Amino acid sequence: MTRALIALTSHRQLGDTGRETGYYVGEAAEPWEEFRAAGWEVDLVSVAGGEPPVDGRDENDKTQNDFLATAGVEHTARAADVDPAGYDVIVFAGGHGTMWDFPGNPDLARIAVSIHERGGVVAAVCHGPAALVDLKLPDGRNLIAGRRVAGFTNTEEAAVGLTEHVPFLLADRLTEAGATHVTAPDFTEHVVVDGNLVTGQNPQSARALAKAVVRLSSH
Repeated sequence: MTRALIALTSHRQLGDTGRETGYYVGEAAEPWEEFRAAGWEVDLVSVAGGEPPVDGRDENDKTQNDFLATAGVEHTARAADVDPAGYDVIVFAGGHGTMWDFPGNPDLARIAVSIHERGGVVAAVCHGPAALVDLKLPDGRNLIAGRRVAGFTNTEEAAVGLTEHVPFLLADRLTEAGATHVTAPDFTEHVVVDGNLVTGQNPQSARALAKAVVRLSSH
């Protein structure tokens, strides 16, 4: 059976805004639903473990409500405690919190590199690719160097009014890491597949990203 891990941020302070942030529920819930529909086993992990903070939820969305009720989100594993050996896929869900605690996290990196090196799928959506900006392979190269990726764009960041509050602009950092950042119009579904790396631009791309991961993993 294919086993997938969905990674969530544990960071709740939105820079200097005084507002709270966290993970975007749809970006975890839609992959969770698609993977379970494919017959996969799905586990959740967060940087700190326990119940991660939420930033962005549609209370009328059945998928999100099912996820929050049954996925075990109040008891996520701590990244430091996860053995990647049993997993075939990791998905880094977005939400602005990821911009603070995904980059440079050694445990998330350890899990993702292990899965990648065994031919598994590394996927990330919206701000989730923050986990990829400094992810190094065993030979020292950036995992995304020379690869095509999607991720939240600078114009999307401007549209939500947070350009001055995030620690860096995701699109710029992806490019600095050697990736080709491929964009679509703001807030439209857009997924890029490059080998066993699958990335999505925004919340609108989460389900399509999951479907692409399932297709890739069934080959």
